Amino acid sequence: MAAQVETAKPGGRPGWYAASKRFEESDWGKAIWQLANTLLPYLALWGLAYWTVRQDMSFWVTLPILILMGLFLVRLFILFHDCGHGSFFPSQRANEIVGSILGVMVFTAYADWRHSHNRHHATAGDLDRRGEGDVWTMTVKEYQAASRWERLTYGFVRFPLTMLVFGPLVSFLIMHRFPSKGARKRERRSVLFTNLALVGILVVAHFTIGLPTYLLIKGVSFWVAGVLGIWLFYVQHQFEGVYWARHDAWVPFRAALEGASFYKLPKILQWFSGNIGFHHIHHVRARIPNYHLARCYREVPAFHEVTPVTLRSSLKSLSLNLWDEEGQRLVSFRTARALAR
Repeated sequence: MAAQVETAKPGGRPGWYAASKRFEESDWGKAIWQLANTLLPYLALWGLAYWTVRQDMSFWVTLPILILMGLFLVRLFILFHDCGHGSFFPSQRANEIVGSILGVMVFTAYADWRHSHNRHHATAGDLDRRGEGDVWTMTVKEYQAASRWERLTYGFVRFPLTMLVFGPLVSFLIMHRFPSKGARKRERRSVLFTNLALVGILVVAHFTIGLPTYLLIKGVSFWVAGVLGIWLFYVQHQFEGVYWARHDAWVPFRAALEGASFYKLPKILQWFSGNIGFHHIHHVRARIPNYHLARCYREVPAFHEVTPVTLRSSLKSLSLNLWDEEGQRLVSFRTARALAR
C-alpha cells in the first residue's frame, strides 16, 4: 500500500504529479523497435510451430514453442493496450491503425476495448462504481445478505481454476465478441470489424494450413497468454493493502497509487509483460508508454513508497475474496464467516 505517499495538495494534485508529466512523451524509435522485437519473433515462432506439426513431431516438442508464443502474445497485448491509451506512437492515427491490427491478433476489438478500459481507469477503487472492467468483488455485508445461489455463483467465479482455466475462454472468445456496456456506434463497428476479420482468418486457415492446425497453434498459445493476462489483471487490483472507498470518500490519487499494485517481476517477465507491473504509475498517468514506466519509477521517488507485490506474495491474492468495509481490507471467505459469527 502507499499510505505514506502524498496524495493531494490544497489545489487537488500532489506535488510529485507534475514531475511525472515528462514521461508521457511518445517515441517513434522505441515504439517501432518494440513492435519489431515482439511481432517478428512471434511470427517466427508461428512458422516453427507449424513446421513441427507438419513434420508429425510429438506435441511435447511443439508445446514449449506454443508457451513461448503465449508470452509474446502477452507482450503484443501490452502494445495494443498502449495504442488504446494513445501513448504508444506520437501519432494518434498510427495508434488506431496498429491498435486495430493487434486487436485482431489478440481477439479484442480495439475501439470497444478502449472505451471500456477508459471507464475502468475512471472508476478503479470506487465501491459505488464496480463492474467497469474489473474483477467481480462483493463486500462482506453484500455476500452475507446474498442468496445461497448468489454465493455459490460468486464462489465459482472467484475460484482460481475457474478464473484461470475458463476465464480466458469466456473473456476473449465469448464476451469480446459483443459490444461492451454503453458502447456507441464506433465501438459496435469495431466489434463487427474484428469478428469479420477473425472469420476471414479461419476461412484462410481452412484453405491453407488447415483449420485443425490453426486451432491447435493459435488455441494453445492464446490460452497460455489468456491465463497469464488474467492473472496479471487480477493481481493488479486484488492484493493485500488495496484501496477501495465509497464514491463520496473516493480519492482518485489514492485509487491510482493504492488501488493498483506495483507487481515486481523478474526482468524477463517484466519484459514479456511490457512493464505493466508498474501499474500504480500507469493509473496515475495512463498516457505514459510502457517503455518509459521503469525510468519514471526510478526518477520519481514518490513511486518508491508503494510496497511491491512479489511473485511469492501475489499468491496470497488467491485467498482474498471479499472487501471488508469496516476493516478496510480484502479478506478470505473463512475470515468473512468468522466476522459473521
